[in-house]
Amino acid sequence: MEFTSLKGFKDILPEESARWQEIETKARHLLSAFGYQEIRTPVLENTALFSRGIGQETDIVSKEMYSFEDVKGRGLTMRPEATASVVRAYVQHRLYQNYPIQKLYAIGPMFRHERPQKGRFRQFHQIDVEFFGDPGPISDAEMISLAMHFFEAIGLRELTLHINSLGCPDCQPEFKDHLKVYLADRASDLCPDCQIRAQINPLRVFDCKVETCKSIVQNAPTIPAFLCGNCRDHFDSLKAHLDGLNISFEMNDLLVRGLDYYNRTTFEIQTEHLGAQNAVAGGGRYDGLVKTLGGPDHPAIGFAVGVERVVALLEASESLEPRRPELFIAALGSKVRLLTFQWTTALRKQGIWVELDYGGKGLKSQMKKAGRLGARNVLIVGDDEVAAKKAILRNMETREQMDIDFETLISTLKEML
Repeated sequence: MEFTSLKGFKDILPEESARWQEIETKARHLLSAFGYQEIRTPVLENTALFSRGIGQETDIVSKEMYSFEDVKGRGLTMRPEATASVVRAYVQHRLYQNYPIQKLYAIGPMFRHERPQKGRFRQFHQIDVEFFGDPGPISDAEMISLAMHFFEAIGLRELTLHINSLGCPDCQPEFKDHLKVYLADRASDLCPDCQIRAQINPLRVFDCKVETCKSIVQNAPTIPAFLCGNCRDHFDSLKAHLDGLNISFEMNDLLVRGLDYYNRTTFEIQTEHLGAQNAVAGGGRYDGLVKTLGGPDHPAIGFAVGVERVVALLEASESLEPRRPELFIAALGSKVRLLTFQWTTALRKQGIWVELDYGGKGLKSQMKKAGRLGARNVLIVGDDEVAAKKAILRNMETREQMDIDFETLISTLKEML
């Protein structure tokens, strides 16, 4: 019997994995420059963490989570997103005690039972970034700047930044009351889910993907008209900071994101090259979540990048070159292979990708193998080279050759490669 991967779950094969490594390496380097430290949380959490933190009426909690009971009857869930887990760790380990400002990031898999399609899988991966302890708007602008700079660093530029403000507990209630009245007059045209959402949390209707609901909310009241003075000042300051950084943006009054914990600033970075799944990153401010999950009343903001979608865009644009060996050592003869194996090991310890032939084939066969691997250089060593104590280094792109003395071979190649 031959087994295959589950629907919505995808193997990341070696050739594609190289792209993932480059994306993650650039992300780690950039996040470090912005002062963020990595945190690694479990993929399995208490179900209540997500139902309480994300919101019971969100699609994620009501339809998409992988939840089950363990042998002791405890409700467990494969994490559907990272923020709730990071906040749980922030609270559990009192990370705020030594210094109130905490900048954290996490990279790893998330799980949602959704209909698989281009850019969407049931196991997917995110780069998650969180900033605790500052109410903004400067930290809001920093997060957005970081996200935009990341995409620029990996070679993606045809992206659009959408921003909105969801207000705060002082101004959201009046807006929700007006929205409920608007939706009540059109309740019969809403999908069954949105008929419930309209009563419990009408903001969720803005996030519905059903065409009739999307049409209805086009003319619905929007939050910017109801913002209190503090929220309006906060949002105006954010826009001023983005202008100061020359970051262009589009106002999107319908942008609410899919989670209940957002307030004030929310944003999404979109592309036109992925069909319906057009968001490659998104996030916003969640000032009440830390307190909701048992911690102090600390403000926070975060965002997440969908790695699969980034990989799909890079593949389409061919922005990342496939990784290639720096050197292939073509050894001719069993005695020579003993020596070149020692060189191979020494160079690999220096961080240089070196490949060799393991079967003792002829020079022509080994050169073909080096070509298939895309090796940038080939070091040729046979009996004649051993007698002269000089190896031949051939550049596979220019076809130029040079001799390298055995005595200085490791240091010379380390410097050159």
